[in-house]
Amino acid sequence: MKALNVSLAAAATALLLSTPAMAFHAGGVAECEGCHTMHNSLEGKQVTTSFSQFQTGPYLLKGSDQSSACLNCHQHAGDTGPSSYHISTAPADMPTGTAPLQRTPGGDFGWLKKTYNWVMRGEPGTSLGERKGHNIVAADYGYSADSKLTKAPGGEYPAANLACSSCHDPHGTYRRDATGAITQTGLPIFNSGSYHNSKDPVAGKGAVGVFRILGGEGYQPKSLQGSFGFANTVPAAVAPSTYNQSEAAKQVRVAYGQGMSEWCANCHTGIIRSSFTSGMGSLSHPAGNGAKLGATIAGNYNKYVKSGDLTNTDNTKSFSSLVPFEEGTADYATLKAHASNTDAYLNGPEATANVNCLSCHRAHASGFDSMTRFGALENGEYFTVADASGNPIFSSDPNDKSALGRTPAEQSAALYDRTADKFAPYQRALCNKCHAKD
Repeated sequence: MKALNVSLAAAATALLLSTPAMAFHAGGVAECEGCHTMHNSLEGKQVTTSFSQFQTGPYLLKGSDQSSACLNCHQHAGDTGPSSYHISTAPADMPTGTAPLQRTPGGDFGWLKKTYNWVMRGEPGTSLGERKGHNIVAADYGYSADSKLTKAPGGEYPAANLACSSCHDPHGTYRRDATGAITQTGLPIFNSGSYHNSKDPVAGKGAVGVFRILGGEGYQPKSLQGSFGFANTVPAAVAPSTYNQSEAAKQVRVAYGQGMSEWCANCHTGIIRSSFTSGMGSLSHPAGNGAKLGATIAGNYNKYVKSGDLTNTDNTKSFSSLVPFEEGTADYATLKAHASNTDAYLNGPEATANVNCLSCHRAHASGFDSMTRFGALENGEYFTVADASGNPIFSSDPNDKSALGRTPAEQSAALYDRTADKFAPYQRALCNKCHAKD
């Protein structure tokens, strides 16, 4: 009986201590050997074939640079569609006429390798791949620095040093405790803080990681010389745990709370303006915690369906992931309840919601110049056309101003697989979701 009691006690203890296997980054710092190799040798063979045996990348990385080490996991040759945590499509999986495959909220870096050409009214036009996103340097995967923008627009961060680790802290040291405080040290990180089903921090016991292991106040990669430490803390935001999917049927809603634009301003300081007076000069589009929508803009957003259609009367069905907004809160219980990939929460904004950088842009890359979520800059007037019956379609003419060199499939993919019938014929830019000028 005594032996049985001991066995039961041991089993109970093991059960209490056991937890479900976490994702690689879910508990702050990940497994060291996932990114580093001490000698690039195991059982007489190379650990990574990027180098000869007993040779490694900088900082003992399994890649020629930081982003290459990231893409060892975050790109996978042979993908046939959106796949979990992948954020880049291999060139062989996106031949000419085929779009990148991943549909994460941040976008697929593969768009950086897609250059489009067309001829309109006798004049050639080009949309360079490098204009479509943040040009990370990942030599092992064919990504190089932006050839035109040598530093961050509105700031001084050098483009030649742009890496995944410029934004994301690879060691995941920033953490949120039960008071909501963000620190680099303190209680151990026991769970991701990024997802709707992430655990909450426990007072005096454990903290959770910050959204997407972003670098917080004071963050600067060790490899970057100079003074580029972040002045602003991480944003309050929550993503659904399943976030990389086609949005042909269901949208992915990241619940942005507050602070995203302020965080972007760590590099793009001169662009951010959180308040304004209508009609003032020298104005960039407001974005930030102070850039409240107000009743008129929020009303436009909630009523807008498509060009020429302001008939929606149900504010619980008005959200579009092509034009997300910040809710103006750091209440994680609220944000967790709103993050969804099943259309479970589609409420539009209140007047107290605000514009943030990601209302218009994707964080990594997109199918459009300036990594916008829709063709606001290139297409200009409209991004659909009409068939003989007046129904909306994507143009099959690569020289049409709505297509600009893209196939219909690529046009749909850039909008996360939405079909043309989700829009009006001759649909205008989705700036109108807020401004309703069409």
